[in-house]
Amino acid sequence: MSATPVLRILVKLSGEALAGDSEFGIDPQTIRRFAREVAASQKGGVEVALVLGGGNLFRGATLADAGLGRVTGDHMGMLATVMNALAFRDVLQSLGVASTVLSALPIAGIVEGYAQQRAMSLLAEGHVVIFAAGTGNPFFTTDSAACLRGIEIDADLVLKATKVDGVYSADPMLDPTAERYDHLSYDEVIGRDLRVMDLTAICLCRDHQMPILVLDVNAAGALAKVARGDRIGTLIDAGSDGTDGRGAGTARRSRRSTPRD
Repeated sequence: MSATPVLRILVKLSGEALAGDSEFGIDPQTIRRFAREVAASQKGGVEVALVLGGGNLFRGATLADAGLGRVTGDHMGMLATVMNALAFRDVLQSLGVASTVLSALPIAGIVEGYAQQRAMSLLAEGHVVIFAAGTGNPFFTTDSAACLRGIEIDADLVLKATKVDGVYSADPMLDPTAERYDHLSYDEVIGRDLRVMDLTAICLCRDHQMPILVLDVNAAGALAKVARGDRIGTLIDAGSDGTDGRGAGTARRSRRSTPRD
């Protein structure tokens, strides 16, 4: 049984996912496959926004021993996300999908700066909007940026694309007895130290009642299934109503006309 269809989603995709089977860079076939998934959802009437990581191009920790400071490393990581965003934009445009990059760090002549009203207007016009450069501040992950942007654009869901089909009690790659969860509350994620996202991101979603759906990035048709309201992955929400939470998108849409404090 399907729940209410999702109308606006924020997809968080790691930079490592764009590398495919390689350890570095952007794999052409992989990025095109992801772009086709996004294009299919967008053409099906779903408003899609993206936040991309940058770990496929740069990781500050690898240069820490050479004297690279954390703030500088984070700034360089933000620039890596801009490069990924530009690549994803062009692939989407090659598929006939209007797309725009909005960066927390604007670069004149290359990418425009982020503004919430601009993002909302572009989504309404049918653009896929790609948010780059994280929050624009060091010490914040791209997971936190994804949750922040999802809240700002009033998305129905933040989709966390991973290499496994949901949240497990332990790493299923290392522990064959790991339990897979269909539904968790924010507090359960925090209390069990499941590390789906960093604590800042989870708390931000909890405080603003933004549902998170964790799913397999490599599952064919995953975004289309989410858009239909199909049950896949692991849903994380308030979990206080005794249901499985799959009506979260409906509840969120009902609050769009209500100003937040």
